[in-house]
Amino acid sequence: MGKINASRVILGGIVAGLVLDVLDYLVDDLWLGARWAEGQKALGLTSFSSNQWIGFNLIGIATGIAAIWLYAAIRPSFGAGVKTAVIAGVAVWVIGSVLPNLDFMWVGALYSHHLTAYTTAGALVETVAGAVAGAYFYKE
Repeated sequence: MGKINASRVILGGIVAGLVLDVLDYLVDDLWLGARWAEGQKALGLTSFSSNQWIGFNLIGIATGIAAIWLYAAIRPSFGAGVKTAVIAGVAVWVIGSVLPNLDFMWVGALYSHHLTAYTTAGALVETVAGAVAGAYFYKE
């Protein structure tokens, strides 16, 4: 079993995060933007600020790095390739999106259940696609 190549985790993670961020823009701005605006208004808030968008994108990069780190960690057991990247992406999605969003829904949600469900479903596509793209750049 080889050691994890940290520089390749960072490279692949940045690629994964960029893919995730682009897809997140399509999902949460273009597709769900009006619903997010309604949710913000219902909370008495304005639309998301530039600093918040920067923060969301940095979280996307961190999520990509986490996905590729997990990919590198499970690769010896599952083998290199798309299947392992999908497993890593789904695991990161469950931990980073499903569980927190279920928690928000359980306690009454700040945003509507539909918006939460849609953004969670979109995050599955984003995270898995990012993990697959980033895994391409990971080499031991």
